Amino acid sequence: MSPRSVIPGRQRWDVKLVLGRPRAAALLAASLRRVPGITEAQASPITGGVLVRHDTRVRAADIGRIVRRAVLLVAEGPTRTARPAPAQPAPRADRALVVRPVLAVGGGVAAGIALIRGSALSRQLMALGGVAAATATVVRQAWRRTVDATRDRAEAGPEAGAERHPLVEIVGPHRRRLYRAAALSVACQISEMALGTFLGWTALVLIKGEAAPLVSLGLTTASAQLWGLAGLVGVACAAVAGLSYTSNLQWRRLGQDVEHDWRGRTYAHVQHLELRHLEGERTSRVAGALTDDVGQLGTFFATSASDVLQLGTSLAILVPVFLLLAPQIAWIAFLPIPVIAWLSLHYQEKVAADYAVTGERRARLHSQLINTLEAGATVKSFCTEDYEADRIDELSQAAQESNRQTDRSTIRHAETVRACTTASMAGTLLIGGRAVLNGSLRFEVFSPLIGLPQMVLLRMNRLGGIVDQYQRTLAAYDRVQRLRALPVEAEGTGEPLDAGKVQGEIVLDEVTFSYPGRPPALEGLSLTIPAGRTTALVGATGSGKTTIAKLLMRFQDAEFGAVLLDGRDVRDLPRRDLRGAIGFVAQDPFLFDGSIADNIRYGSFAASDQAVVEAATMAEAHTFIATLPDGYDTLIGERGAALSGGQRQRIALARAILKNAPVVILDEATSAVDNETEAAIQRTLRGFAADRTMVIIAHRLSTVRHADRIYVMDKGGVVAEQGTHDELLAQHGLYASLWQLQAGELAA
Repeated sequence: MSPRSVIPGRQRWDVKLVLGRPRAAALLAASLRRVPGITEAQASPITGGVLVRHDTRVRAADIGRIVRRAVLLVAEGPTRTARPAPAQPAPRADRALVVRPVLAVGGGVAAGIALIRGSALSRQLMALGGVAAATATVVRQAWRRTVDATRDRAEAGPEAGAERHPLVEIVGPHRRRLYRAAALSVACQISEMALGTFLGWTALVLIKGEAAPLVSLGLTTASAQLWGLAGLVGVACAAVAGLSYTSNLQWRRLGQDVEHDWRGRTYAHVQHLELRHLEGERTSRVAGALTDDVGQLGTFFATSASDVLQLGTSLAILVPVFLLLAPQIAWIAFLPIPVIAWLSLHYQEKVAADYAVTGERRARLHSQLINTLEAGATVKSFCTEDYEADRIDELSQAAQESNRQTDRSTIRHAETVRACTTASMAGTLLIGGRAVLNGSLRFEVFSPLIGLPQMVLLRMNRLGGIVDQYQRTLAAYDRVQRLRALPVEAEGTGEPLDAGKVQGEIVLDEVTFSYPGRPPALEGLSLTIPAGRTTALVGATGSGKTTIAKLLMRFQDAEFGAVLLDGRDVRDLPRRDLRGAIGFVAQDPFLFDGSIADNIRYGSFAASDQAVVEAATMAEAHTFIATLPDGYDTLIGERGAALSGGQRQRIALARAILKNAPVVILDEATSAVDNETEAAIQRTLRGFAADRTMVIIAHRLSTVRHADRIYVMDKGGVVAEQGTHDELLAQHGLYASLWQLQAGELAA
């Protein structure tokens, strides 16, 4: 089983277990519906698809684990026996149950005695121990949640996430640059703290006339010490500036490398997705993952990662220094740390679902904006400008409300952190000042240290923004990974196909195919398309004509039966070889934003200008191209917006002609051209089709009247009639009726 798409509140899975097994599908759906938090569950035995709708507050990883366990239960059947949990050694468990309470009670009694009868220093050390214990508890809980989340992702399958922490996965092969940037950030923070110490010594010299640490260096007078400190401050400032510049540059380059690497690998994966998965995802959602979400992965390392390291470096240095030199004020200086850590972790958990909902609503807004802009002519023709504006306004308001919710949480968290740090500053000054006045703390120690915790606490004001960026990064990583979890096209395992040796005989042998959630488009279809001949497929809409073309191109694979090319199953052929041997013009040909020549040459990039002109001439496109001011260099805009429908079709046809493949499939390739142009194209294609297999799919029967064989498709993907144009007219059947409707001629 594998996830097809995962968004907040809905997941789609491909589960082979239920394919063709209605009872297993019913059991799986019923078992999922009984799970609290799941509001709807459907399993299709036709497609093997499973749809799960759930409360958005339930994590995606939890739903994935539930689905997998439900599939396991259904697979094991009613004979499944309960699996006992791994037994734990009883003596160790009993010992833990006894030892932990004893330690807790003993520690509490000792702390009470120290607080009641101990000295001021012992009380202060007990307070510091309490701060350390609280911090350790918060960190331990955070670590457990991280381990649980990693285990959830692992249980959800290799597609849903990696076994390592997401940040490690994001960095990937760029660890050396990460290590360089981290080392520079640590050095920069050490230099900054040294600068703060030098400034504290300067204040000490100005107030008391000397700084004791400098006397040991031979600087005995106040003037010498000031000059020495001025030099040290200058060196420290230069070091901070240089290291800050270099580290920021390294972090930004790391962010750019991460973004470039993930975008390249993810886009390459998307290009090789199965077409059914690519068509099942909103284009705007895929584009958002490739742009905004991938950009967020790089942004975190370019901005927030440095702050995290510098904050950690400051704490790693200051905590031992305070314990050694000023234990009296260490507890108040570091009191905000467990509080801020708990607030940050609590905030991260609280807004995780909010960010997921915000991302989904923004994706819907982006999708609707793209659709409306592309459908400008339709909107104007139906005078629905105001209606579309209201729809966008409604979606924008929903996205705005989600943003407001996350913004309120972010600002509330940041201001709470600010209040904690401000209170700690005041407390450090008050308690440290009293310790200096009563002689328990030397002013020479207090003066240089007083500013250092404030540097750390001021940096902790950024913790809210860091956690915010971290949460955004995890949400973006999750969306990118879901896209990367979609399965790619399976390659054929057979021998390579040489396009130059392809004869072009195509056989459909008892082929059955259905789209997800729909009746079969083809059911037991058998037909033969002779090599080197022109074969036409006609019939009503929905009779499976285009589906046959998709099976030939392996955009889809038959569920039953086989599609053969020169006697070889197309599923055994390498996709690249197969598609290289077939020229294909779709119903709605796509043109890229570029010149006409670039679009004709697409896929045949080495073709000469002369070959491009010859292909355009055969497609009856050269005449209108020559009338354009820039000719073949004319830019046609996105999707060929500067051209008419018939002109776009002719350029797409010229592209297929230039490919010069032994098999050519034309799916309504001339439906948008006028009758005169179509007749000219048909005359040209007769020469092009010589010794080539041509498959023409059309509704307009005049397009196929000269075909060597015509298959008339009927509802359900069955062949109703077959023969030449004259033979079919003589049968007075479905084809003759369609001909009479279109041409107004009675069959002879």
